[in-house]
Amino acid sequence: MPATSSATATTSDSLALAQRAAQIAIDNKAQDVVLLDLRGVTDMTDFFLIVSGTSDTHVRSIGQHLIEDMKKKEGSPAHHIEGLEKGRWVLLDFVDFVVHVFHPTLRNFYQLERLWADAEQIPLETAQESRA
Repeated sequence: MPATSSATATTSDSLALAQRAAQIAIDNKAQDVVLLDLRGVTDMTDFFLIVSGTSDTHVRSIGQHLIEDMKKKEGSPAHHIEGLEKGRWVLLDFVDFVVHVFHPTLRNFYQLERLWADAEQIPLETAQESRA
């Protein structure tokens, strides 16, 4: 029984970190922010956070802020980083969740939300909504 509560704590921790990453992306003007719950769909990771930037520079900037803020403020460094140099599709692997920062053209092309349509979308509360 302790293993179950430990697994539940880990899952809620990974959800909280994924939600924190979503807020960091929102704070950096990311667009179309979507958090997918992949638990029960795949063993690869628990959550996908999918966001868009408006340009290559914006995509790189969002990715860089996520890397820095998650490490400094949350104590959760990215274990693997891809695409930061080009800024078309930045992938940040935090093990329990993976962040995809897309240029809009590539997001439309790959359509990860459609590919993972079996995953439940987790509603996100933005800082502006919580102040209202």
